[in-house]
Amino acid sequence: MAWIYLLLAGVFEIGWPVGLKMAQETETRIIGIVIAVIFVGLSGFFLWLAQKEIPIGTSYAIWTGIGAAGTFFVGVLFYGDPGSLGRYLGVGLIVAGVATLKLSH
Repeated sequence: MAWIYLLLAGVFEIGWPVGLKMAQETETRIIGIVIAVIFVGLSGFFLWLAQKEIPIGTSYAIWTGIGAAGTFFVGVLFYGDPGSLGRYLGVGLIVAGVATLKLSH
């Protein structure tokens, strides 16, 4: 169950930077801040649950890796962020590191 909690924590980790991005626009400022606060709370809560069984270093690295890679893809798909080969390679290395941590646990 701890790994499911960690996956949820990572997915919710994607939501708060998106909320902050939304908050940059005047018309979505309040909802963006609300989204960011809710998602950071949910992300932290599920990370807390996961760390009851998964070592802190492993859980933190996987949590941030899911958040970083997921936020990268949201930025490329919905916000026009650049998606060069080098940037995709960098995200691939993050995912490979996360997979290595999971497999060596």
